[in-house]
Amino acid sequence: MILVVDIGNTHIVLGAFDGDELKFVFRISTDPQKTEYEYASIVRNIFILKGIDMSLIEGAAMSCVVPQLTQTMKKALKLCFGINAVNVGPGIKTGINLNCDSPAQVGADLICSCVAAHELYGENCIVIDMGTATKLIAVDKNGVFIGLSIAPGLGMGMNALAMGTAQLPQVSLDAPDSVLGKNTQDCMKSGVVVGHACMIDGMVDRMLEELGGNWRVIVTGGFSSIIAPLCKRKTEIDETFILKGLRAVYTKNRK
Repeated sequence: MILVVDIGNTHIVLGAFDGDELKFVFRISTDPQKTEYEYASIVRNIFILKGIDMSLIEGAAMSCVVPQLTQTMKKALKLCFGINAVNVGPGIKTGINLNCDSPAQVGADLICSCVAAHELYGENCIVIDMGTATKLIAVDKNGVFIGLSIAPGLGMGMNALAMGTAQLPQVSLDAPDSVLGKNTQDCMKSGVVVGHACMIDGMVDRMLEELGGNWRVIVTGGFSSIIAPLCKRKTEIDETFILKGLRAVYTKNRK
């Protein structure tokens, strides 16, 4: 099995592929203060709790947008499995052409999304990754990264609203029954949750105006299942999209 690890600002998502099949996925909280031994212990304990034989892991690939955790997690995986993980970064084969001002500044998670789109579909794709930030990525059928837009994520927006005001509370991130709320909680849910879906619809429309042609729209990330059903534009939900991109990167670099 091939272990894939997506290290984000809020969560670390781990999964394992047996061939093309994703056998399991679990997530843990991101904590830059933890050492490699602490992360190794967490990963090992999860494998034990789930009854998964750690010796089945024969390789690993990881992407990281928290720089101080890159080496920490590589060392943790080495401690757990005795393997050197492929880390998405400079010098790694991806098959993606980064058509931008500063290719080195393109996040590893964005590259994995582009790789997944190109490998799985081979057509013009807009990938919307809804995590700590919401990122809208355009990658064409030739595997060229065209550009992206970055907005505050759903959780970030709700937290800012609650923390930046004196009387607004923290509320759950689910859609209200009506856009016109009749209590504080539903009013906030309308503005943040439904408003986020409207933002995505509007941004995709504007991107398509610039791009022209036919584009497939894929939604991924932790908030995708909440927001995608509220969008008017047709989208495809794939919460494990980045993990699939990581597996493709591993295949290109396993030697």
